[in-house]
Amino acid sequence: MRDAMVQLGGDPQRINPECPVDLVIDHSVQVDFSRSADAREQNETLEFQRNQERFSFLKWGQKSFTNFSAFPPGSGIVHQVNLEFIAPVVFNNKGLLYPDSLVGTDSHTTMINGLGVVGWGVGGIEAESVMMGQTISMVLPEVVGFKLVGELPKTVTATDLVLTCTEMLRKRKVVGKFVEFFGPGVNSLSLADRATISNMAPEYGATIGYFPVDQKALDYLQQTGRCPEKIAIIEKYLDAQGLLRNYQTQTDPEFSGEVLSLDLATVVPSLSGPKRPHDRVAVADLKKEFTTGLTAPLNFKNYALTPEKAHDEKAFVFKGVEYKLKHGAVVLCAITSCTNTSNPGVMLAAGMLARNAVEKGLKVAPYIKTSLSPGSGVVSMYFEAANLQKYFDALGFHTAGYGCMTCIGNSGELDKEVGDAITGGDLVVASVLSGNRNFEGRVHPLVRANYLASPPLVVAYALAGTVIFDFETEPLGTGKDGKPVFLRDIWPARNEVEWVEKCALRPEMFKTNYEKVQKGTEKWNTLTVPEGSIYKWPASTYIHKAPFFEGMTKDLPKIHDIVDGHIFAIFGDSITTDHISPAGNIAKNSPAGRYLTEKAIQIKDFNTYGSRRGNRNEN
Repeated sequence: MRDAMVQLGGDPQRINPECPVDLVIDHSVQVDFSRSADAREQNETLEFQRNQERFSFLKWGQKSFTNFSAFPPGSGIVHQVNLEFIAPVVFNNKGLLYPDSLVGTDSHTTMINGLGVVGWGVGGIEAESVMMGQTISMVLPEVVGFKLVGELPKTVTATDLVLTCTEMLRKRKVVGKFVEFFGPGVNSLSLADRATISNMAPEYGATIGYFPVDQKALDYLQQTGRCPEKIAIIEKYLDAQGLLRNYQTQTDPEFSGEVLSLDLATVVPSLSGPKRPHDRVAVADLKKEFTTGLTAPLNFKNYALTPEKAHDEKAFVFKGVEYKLKHGAVVLCAITSCTNTSNPGVMLAAGMLARNAVEKGLKVAPYIKTSLSPGSGVVSMYFEAANLQKYFDALGFHTAGYGCMTCIGNSGELDKEVGDAITGGDLVVASVLSGNRNFEGRVHPLVRANYLASPPLVVAYALAGTVIFDFETEPLGTGKDGKPVFLRDIWPARNEVEWVEKCALRPEMFKTNYEKVQKGTEKWNTLTVPEGSIYKWPASTYIHKAPFFEGMTKDLPKIHDIVDGHIFAIFGDSITTDHISPAGNIAKNSPAGRYLTEKAIQIKDFNTYGSRRGNRNEN
């Protein structure tokens, strides 16, 4: 737009966002290195090497534009950063107060609905129009009510709850609708639990999944180190406007749509998969379902193998030891995604499970790719305060970076021996991750079964080594005392998790972390950028001057009829952007891979589809 302004004889510095814009660089780091103490440092170094042209462009924008801030790589995941730091909840524009709202260019923008902020994901062009001061027009949505009553059982997590809600709401077809959660059960949920539920609105199909602000939301603002004076203004304003909710005393709202109800006491430990986030399966049923699905007719649950093929296995040698890989083997486990890493309850539960497992003498098979990628540096701070990080490390869950990583498909390569065994045996192997999406091919191209699960269950399945496992009757291993160790023996009690959270999580952690983030990392601060209000477009396979304003004149062009228009493409059910335009690694034999080879780009530098979307020639 600035280039176009110059071409038309105007002042390029007049082109700036009209409303505040925050860009968090969180999708470019990959799990190239894992299971080592220096994994994060190595991954971040590679991230900067691969994306230097992109980062230079973004840093130029940070210097050149007003009303625009960029959070450098390593800051965390945008939605968690928004929840913990950015969101004001109530804007104060020179004394004019109004409720916070936003649009984001990622579908899981809805996570902020858990803090009482109306926001949802939009396309890039729509977001850019908002930046330039355009309003969003939409048909008045139907609002569906979702009443929560009771309390969750002691062994059930917020992840189990959101997978249950996702299954229920997807069946009720809430696409294009708003969902508001209410009822006395909401009061039993932490703010982080609510954010987990709001985060997965895209998976249950709603535009937003909303929780009005209540006292727990105000307490969360205090917990995350927000200014006490600002919190007091937020409370007074929302109360005066009738926007402050009390789930215990106020009568139920009236809704334009139907009302669903869920007794939290009925929720059971769950996963979702193997190919869609709304295909929930109880942990107790997974062994039977997966085994049956191997030979059942092909669909979103099944694989249509012949009975003979269902028992195939492939031997391989890894670091001098022979192993056998079978169908259902877990080859990748990742604690990842803002959906869960924003929730201290489930993250601490995972750490405590890891501690208990290590103290019992349990180990994770060395060929399983394990990783931990928190959505903010605060997670690492409270892990250290609770003395849990060393137990994650002992099981191979070293911190790999602060970003989306495995959840977006940046899982990196499996070890060659493992990959060769999978392809050589044509095996249906599994990943277990604490993410929000598990469409086929998204997590890793060689892994056909992908299950969403809570962080403690991710650790549990890493210990089990297979999804064909019954935690009730099968031990995870033998303890130091020679006795079998079951999951129930190491699963942390909820009251213990809550006590550790109360002791380990402090407001000053959030202040310290985000003060550091705002100063920028050494790699970011030493990155050289071009000067001037006009970007000097380089010859690059990453970024490219957009063609939107080529040939633009001051006079509006005449509007012409669309002649011989036709549908570009029709897709079947459950075809997603992951299938149409994936964000994962670029394969060398793909059209994009062949194009890059023609441009003399080495395979090791191909990077991901997501990283190269700034160049229209790459897609």
